[in-house]
Amino acid sequence: MRSLITLILNIIWLVTAGWSLFLAYVIAGILACIFIVTIPFGVASFRIAGFVLWPFGREVIDVGRPTAVGTIGNVIWFVVAGWWLALGHVVTALAQAVTIIGLPLAWANLKLIPVTCFPFGKEVVSSDDARAAMFPTARA
Repeated sequence: MRSLITLILNIIWLVTAGWSLFLAYVIAGILACIFIVTIPFGVASFRIAGFVLWPFGREVIDVGRPTAVGTIGNVIWFVVAGWWLALGHVVTALAQAVTIIGLPLAWANLKLIPVTCFPFGKEVVSSDDARAAMFPTARA
């Protein structure tokens, strides 16, 4: 039942916000890959693009504190691309929140803003893997 709900939410998401946000991240990734020095920003953008295309059933987790280079990268990313991509999430969340059906989609959109603003030091995993990491089962 959970996978059916996830599928339905992902399809509605794709139609209402996923495709436009996906294109925004792909464009940001292509622009970032123009220079060799900024390729890590492009890779981060492409990683997030895949996540915003089909977000339900997956989560973002912290993989530890980012290194000094990662922190500097997060600051540069936020100044150059993160703030306007986050603005896209806010605009689409407002549009989705107009209907009751769109409320969970709007909430998911707002939950994407932290990874949009600061992608380094984060990883996208399945929801099941995230739950398993948070609540490991006791082994005999």
